[in-house]
Amino acid sequence: MRTPQVVVVMGVAGTGKTTIGPLLAARLGVPYAEGDDFHPQANIDKMSAGIPLDDSDRWPWLDAIGHWAHGRAGLGGVVSSSALKRSYRDRLRAAAPGVVFVHLTGDRKLIEDRMRQRQGHFMPTALLDSQFATLQPLEPDEAGVAVDVGGSPEEITERAVRALDALPVASE
Repeated sequence: MRTPQVVVVMGVAGTGKTTIGPLLAARLGVPYAEGDDFHPQANIDKMSAGIPLDDSDRWPWLDAIGHWAHGRAGLGGVVSSSALKRSYRDRLRAAAPGVVFVHLTGDRKLIEDRMRQRQGHFMPTALLDSQFATLQPLEPDEAGVAVDVGGSPEEITERAVRALDALPVASE
């Protein structure tokens, strides 16, 4: 039996990290942590005002997520984080070396449409272009999978589970 993984559900705003993360966690039988909850209030205020975060804003947030993921090593867990740049994922891996990524990908128009439909979220659609400009997809040497966000949340979750199951077991 495979040791439970710590999975980071990543992608640009609007791909469904907050929807798919809990569904994936339930399927894997592990706890879920909402990445947005790790943001300091100053970050939320910036994003709410339509101001993109810079790296100095993101480091404490990524460190907090990494700390949570480290604490779940060997136990498993799912956490959401945009993790758009390789350097962000490297920082998460530095804190929690065994993490694997599920990169939620999709057509920009579909993602924007979904963002417009959600209620009460601080991330405006105006920041979507900066998110796509910042995005560095997973590289071949990074443990993770890309999962298309077309279809229902259950279909997306099923694709993620199958893709994770197909990953080679990491040697400790």
